[in-house]
Amino acid sequence: MLLVQPETIAAYTAKGWWGQQTLWDLFVQQVSARGDAEAVVDACNRSDFAHSVQRRLSWHQLAEDIDKFSLVLLQQGLRRDDIVVVHLPNGVEQYVVYLACARLGLIVTPVPAQYREHELAHILTITAATAAITFTHIGRMGHSHQAAAMYCALGAAHASLTKVLAWGPDAPAGVVSIEAAWPDALTPDHQAQLAQAERDAAVTANDVFSICWTSGTEAAPKGVPRSHNEWLIVPPSIIEAGQLEPGARLLNPFPLVNMSGLSSALATWLVLGGTVVQHQPFSLSVFLQQLREERIDYTVAAPAILNMLLQDNRLLAGIDFQRLKRIGSGSAPLSEWMVSGFAERHGVQIVNYFGSNEGAALSGGDIDIPDPAMRAQYFPRVGVPGLEWSVSTTRKIKTRLVDLLSGADITEAGQPGELRFQGPTVFSGYFKAPDLTARAFDEQGFYRTGDLFEIAGDQLQYYRYVGRSKDLVIRGGMNISSEEIESLLAACPGVQEVAVVGVPDQILGEKLCACVVNAPGQTVSLGDLVQFLRDQKRVAAYKLPEYVLQIDALPRNPVGKILKRELREQARALAPEAV
Repeated sequence: MLLVQPETIAAYTAKGWWGQQTLWDLFVQQVSARGDAEAVVDACNRSDFAHSVQRRLSWHQLAEDIDKFSLVLLQQGLRRDDIVVVHLPNGVEQYVVYLACARLGLIVTPVPAQYREHELAHILTITAATAAITFTHIGRMGHSHQAAAMYCALGAAHASLTKVLAWGPDAPAGVVSIEAAWPDALTPDHQAQLAQAERDAAVTANDVFSICWTSGTEAAPKGVPRSHNEWLIVPPSIIEAGQLEPGARLLNPFPLVNMSGLSSALATWLVLGGTVVQHQPFSLSVFLQQLREERIDYTVAAPAILNMLLQDNRLLAGIDFQRLKRIGSGSAPLSEWMVSGFAERHGVQIVNYFGSNEGAALSGGDIDIPDPAMRAQYFPRVGVPGLEWSVSTTRKIKTRLVDLLSGADITEAGQPGELRFQGPTVFSGYFKAPDLTARAFDEQGFYRTGDLFEIAGDQLQYYRYVGRSKDLVIRGGMNISSEEIESLLAACPGVQEVAVVGVPDQILGEKLCACVVNAPGQTVSLGDLVQFLRDQKRVAAYKLPEYVLQIDALPRNPVGKILKRELREQARALAPEAV
C-alpha cells in the first residue's frame, strides 16, 4: 500500500533521505551479522501479565520464530496489504509479529494492551482490519482480560475481521491457536514457500508498514500511517542525540505501539543491531532491577519518574552509570533541577525530546545544548537557515513558528506561536480521513503540531516549549501555559506529580488549579505551592494557582499521557458557583 505521493517519494529519494531498504531487509542483514547475539528479552515479571515465562532470543532464534509465524499467516490466507490489529503487551511476540508482517507486506495497526471494545470498534471501522493478533488472556491468570474472546465478539459487528490469532492456553472456539498451528520444524519446502511469498509480496521501502493511533485525549484516535522509509528516517535523531553505539542494549518501558516505543525499540534497534529488554506494565521496582541487571546502555523515562528517582538516591544504587550515560525523556516539560541533578550527581545527560506520532520531532542533547539547565527548557531551533546542529535529521526538515491569530511567521524572541514541520519525518496524512488531513497541514504544506513554542536564546537559536494551543489557561485575558507552571511545581518539595488545569470563573474567565499527587508521607497545601512559586521561582502573581486538587494518581491514557479532560471535570467542582 502506497500512500505517499510519487513526487514526494522522488524528491526525498533524490536527496538520499529515503532509500530502498525495508525493515525486513535490515533485519536479515543483522541476523547475518549478529546471529548468536541477544536480540530481544522479555520482561523479568512476564508471569504477572501473560502466559509462559521470560524468553531471551538471539537474532537467529528470533529469525526462526518469524519464519514459523510467517507460515501461520500464510496458512490463514493473509496477504500483502491486509491490515492486522496487533493487541499484545510488551514482549518478544511483538517482534515476531511486526517483522513477519514487514516481510509479507501486511500492515500492522498496533494498539495498547489496555484498549477495549470502545476504542477497538472505532479502529476496526476505520481500517476494516482482516485479522487480530493477541493473547488468549492478558493479565495475571484469574484476573486477566479475555482478549481473544473479545475480538471474536467484535467480529460479529465488523464483517472484515475474519481471523483472530492468539498465543496462550485455552483458545476459545473460532480463534486460531498460534501454538497449535506453529510448525515443529522448518523444512526446505517451508523455506521455498517463504521465499515465494516474499517475491509475491514485493514489499518496497515506500509501502505502509504501520498505522498507529494518536492518543485521543480530546477526541477519537486518528490513524497515522508510516512507511518503512518514514520509520527508518527517525533513528539518527535517537542514535546521534543519545550517542549510541552498534549493539547497544536498550530498555523499553513504553508500549510498543506508537512513535515513543517503535522509534527507539524497533527502528533504532534494527539500525544498531542491538538488544531490546522489554518492560510491562510500568513498575518502578522492576524498571530499576532491569537497569541494574541487564547492562543497559540507554533507556527512556517520563519526567515524573526521573524526578522521583533523583529525590531518593537509594533507588539509583547499583546502576552502572559508566554504561547508562544518557536517558531520554519527554512528553512533558523537564525540570531544570532534575536535568542538572542527574548530570552533577551521576554524570548522566538527559536528552530532552519533543515528538508526535505524525513525525514532528525535536531532540535536545548535550552536544548541542551542553548546559543541563538550559537543555531542560530549550530545544535546538532546527530547520531554519543559518543554524546548524549535530543531529543529521535536523538538516532534512524545515520548521516555522506561526502566530495563530494573524498567520504570520514569528522570527523574534518571546512571542508564542504554533510550531509547524515539513520534511521526510512527517507523515503524509491521516488514514482514510481527508478532512482531518486537510486541517492538519497549512497552505505551505507544513504540519500543524498544535504545540506552542517561542524563539529564545542570545542568537535566537532555540525553541522553548510553552504548551498545547488548547492547553492554555486564560485568566483575565492573560495566557498562562499549564506546562510552564507544571514544570516549576515539579521541583516543589512534597510534590510527586502535578498537572495544571483551568477552573471556570465568572469574572476572570478561568483560574488555575494545581492537581497534585503528594510524595509519600507528605501533604502539600495550596499555600505551600503559592509560596514556592512566589518566593522561590518568582512567578508573576497572575500565574499562581488559586485551587489545589489532591489526588492519588494523575489519570492517564494507555500510552501515558495525562487526561486533562478528566482533571478539568474534577477541578470544576472546587468552584461550584462558576458557570
